[in-house]
Amino acid sequence: MARPRDNRQADLLRPRLDQIINLKHPLVLLAEKIDWQFLDGRFASVCAVGPGHPGLPTRLVAGLFILKHMENLSDEVLHERWVENPYYQYFCGELSFCHQAPFDRSSMTRWRQRLGEDQLTALIQESLSVAHKTGAMDSKDLERVVVDTTVQPKAVAHPTDARLMHRALAKLVAFAKREGIALRQSYVRVAKRAAIMAGRYSHAHQFKRARRQLKFLRTRLGRIIRDINRKISGNPELEARFAPLRDLAIRIRHQDHRQRGPKVYSLHAPEVECIGKGKAGKPYEFGCKVSIVTPVTSPKGGQFVLHAKALHGNPFDGHTLGPIVADLERLTGVVTRRIHVDKGYRGNNHPDKFRVWISGQIHGVTAAIRRDMKRRAAIEPVIGHVKIDHRMDRNYLKGREGDRANAILAAAGYNFRLLRRWLAELLCAFFRLLIFSLNLPRPA
Repeated sequence: MARPRDNRQADLLRPRLDQIINLKHPLVLLAEKIDWQFLDGRFASVCAVGPGHPGLPTRLVAGLFILKHMENLSDEVLHERWVENPYYQYFCGELSFCHQAPFDRSSMTRWRQRLGEDQLTALIQESLSVAHKTGAMDSKDLERVVVDTTVQPKAVAHPTDARLMHRALAKLVAFAKREGIALRQSYVRVAKRAAIMAGRYSHAHQFKRARRQLKFLRTRLGRIIRDINRKISGNPELEARFAPLRDLAIRIRHQDHRQRGPKVYSLHAPEVECIGKGKAGKPYEFGCKVSIVTPVTSPKGGQFVLHAKALHGNPFDGHTLGPIVADLERLTGVVTRRIHVDKGYRGNNHPDKFRVWISGQIHGVTAAIRRDMKRRAAIEPVIGHVKIDHRMDRNYLKGREGDRANAILAAAGYNFRLLRRWLAELLCAFFRLLIFSLNLPRPA
């Protein structure tokens, strides 16, 4: 693919967008504040210079990512609303109203995979730059921060041994049928009934009967695996195609819910991890851990997310603090003077221990530090809004790359939503000041 170029022109037969929309709309004001050239330089760097069809304009791609996570929309819904909403089109750089979208829904998937974590971080960086330019946040707000972790759940069903074995058996049989391999017996009908009965027996606390059904499923899954191995033996091409699914099925057949170490919790997302955060309502969540950083202070525009990063392998929180703070300082260009964390970060690996303050710490705590420590809990509602309102509560993107991209895009969408609200408040304040200066009667 060639380097993207933005050669869009106004249509002479259609009205210009700036003639039919309200130019004081917060989304229009936000589009004027964003440095699209900076995003173009970061996004276009992943495309090689040479022959080939050029990609979509980078402003269109960046605008779509911002709108998707700012409004909590799926790719399909965003594709539909983009055609209906002239403000969305203006935000993405269109000059005339378009009756047909110039992009496909799959284009966003390909751009997410093409950009990766490093380039998508430019959206968070630009949101903080716009916040600084508009007065929503000062440089001093970057010197004292709060760091915490949360879980980004994956879009998977609750894993049980019976369901996993039944799904593995059904997928192996279906794959063998597509490849033209005739199995001695499929066991699809009896395996489905065994999975259903295992759930019912467990619900009724008849665990001996439930274990009998699990043994039945494990035995039938083993027979299918051995039958497929016999049929594809000596055919390297078939063995290579069956290897990923067959290896997952073997792991599922031999794993036990009491064993320690990594396990398979989903066939379509084997990277999912089981994370326990000590919640009464959700003892265990299935996804990956995400680190979030916000200011300790109260910026005028709201509690912005300064940094977001997905952490795979379920690491100890304290072992993630050093790299996270180093990435934050590299992203913002400001050295953090004070870092506030909860008790899960005891024994952290930050090189300067005297800059880290743990909740409940007593020694060396001054009155100013004590006030900041009380502000540490301000990160909790930020995490809640990022998860519920900006698509981090259930991640639908594939693989570990999807986990990393979704965490960054959710944080960027949260920041741009705060900026849109901040610009709307500035506009209202300007009109109030204008009415007051002209001594006009205030509207009822």
